Amino acid sequence: MSPRKSKINVDLVIPVFNEAGVVEQTYADLCEAIDSLPHKFTIYYVDDGSQDETVELLESLAKKDKRIVVLELSRNFGHQAALTAGLDASQGDFVISLDADGQHPTEMIAQMIELFERRYDIVQAQRSDEKKSISFMPVTSSGFYSLINRISGTRVEPGAADFRGLSRPAVDALKTMPEFHRFLRGMISWIGYKSVILPYHESARLAGQSKYSFGKMFRLAMDAIFSFSLVPLYIGLSAGGVFFCLAVLEIVYVLSFWVRGETSTLAPGWSSLMFIILITSGMLMVLLGFIGIYVGYIFQEVKRRPVYLLKKREE
Repeated sequence: MSPRKSKINVDLVIPVFNEAGVVEQTYADLCEAIDSLPHKFTIYYVDDGSQDETVELLESLAKKDKRIVVLELSRNFGHQAALTAGLDASQGDFVISLDADGQHPTEMIAQMIELFERRYDIVQAQRSDEKKSISFMPVTSSGFYSLINRISGTRVEPGAADFRGLSRPAVDALKTMPEFHRFLRGMISWIGYKSVILPYHESARLAGQSKYSFGKMFRLAMDAIFSFSLVPLYIGLSAGGVFFCLAVLEIVYVLSFWVRGETSTLAPGWSSLMFIILITSGMLMVLLGFIGIYVGYIFQEVKRRPVYLLKKREE
């Protein structure tokens, strides 16, 4: 298969949230990486409701650099929504998403473009040192990827962050998926386009602290689990089956006293009460499990609220 054309339109999508004092440094690193490349670049900065001077700094950069487009969201919708806004606005042949904190090495942009020219639709950067650390976050991250890959039909590569490149057909395919609760790593794996893994070593933040708190990571994990798997519903269904079996055992146990003629040893009302509780609980959980499965399918289809609201576009 022949390579793609040598000069392509490349869009860079960079979500930002309270990154004043950082975006200037990462912008300088970005320019150093792309200025020497023979391609046309457009840089989409997506401000996700920053409360510091981030927007003013981005607008100042946009006045100096015509390649910059600033998308200001009406409030903080979250990292996945900000990425979605940038992908929706992009028009290039190849779209690269990366963070504004300096942890995603900009020098890898050239490698990503080279792989795109070799006809890969998804160039997924993967943290190569993910398994070497035994601190809390990497361990929980590894456990999450192991869980989601076991309970869903979509494989998500461990250490695959939102540092990736997508071809225009892949972006257009992603835009047809209107889920409100978004887990882009899983969604991009689900579309199934030709992909390649590009390992990298994550750098330290240039300044400030990570905006991905434990609470936000937990919510992202919940979105991933409930958007890509119905296993939680099947757990409820299985629990109902267990209670139903206990009810059957209770019936057999009580009948054994009648067969042996030892009903006088039974506590008055105990057997009927336990039977009613077990059989009712079991049947309710079975029925709720079935209803939950249908609700789960409906839930996956009827999300129609906008993922984000765009307040202003500055070019």
